[in-house]
Amino acid sequence: MAAEVLVLYYSQGGTTAEMANIIARGVEEVEGMQARVRTVPHVSPVTEATAPQIPDEGAPYVTLQDLEECDGLVIGSPTHFGNMAAALKYFIDSTGPLWMSKALVNKPAAVFTATASMHGGQESTLLSMMLPLLHQGMIMVGLPYSEQALIQTSSGGSPYGASRLTSDQTDLQLTDDEKSLCKALGKRVATVAQTVKPIL
Repeated sequence: MAAEVLVLYYSQGGTTAEMANIIARGVEEVEGMQARVRTVPHVSPVTEATAPQIPDEGAPYVTLQDLEECDGLVIGSPTHFGNMAAALKYFIDSTGPLWMSKALVNKPAAVFTATASMHGGQESTLLSMMLPLLHQGMIMVGLPYSEQALIQTSSGGSPYGASRLTSDQTDLQLTDDEKSLCKALGKRVATVAQTVKPIL
């Protein structure tokens, strides 16, 4: 049975969803690995929103069982004021039972984000998403400078994880460097997951 990396994201307009799908392709370039792509529902600022059990389009909603079953995890969110979106944080705050059972200890994890401006908080968002994963005992995986795209990128990309520069006004496509780094992050988490799985 193939080992799985869970690619979990929140996306309002499809920007982080596109990144998630490229990361998933990177995961599946590693022999014996497959990606499980999941999302989280929107939350309401007034009261808890109800959503259909299965979304109308895109990836299915994540469950705690998806996290228990994964061999690695990559999470992504748009940047909201230098932090992850509330919808993703809301789900992460529900993972206390996994912390209690130590279900995620020693599994590799990585993070990705998108911003509408170059200095819109990409790195602070990546770092903030790492914190709960470290509390869960996960092994953080970043992007090394051996990735040529990390050296030459003039838009998204960070040693802390994949990132993307987007725009609310224009249709700004992922650059080749951003795509390369998304795929590299998926491959790296999959490779580490494959390495540590026999000792878990």
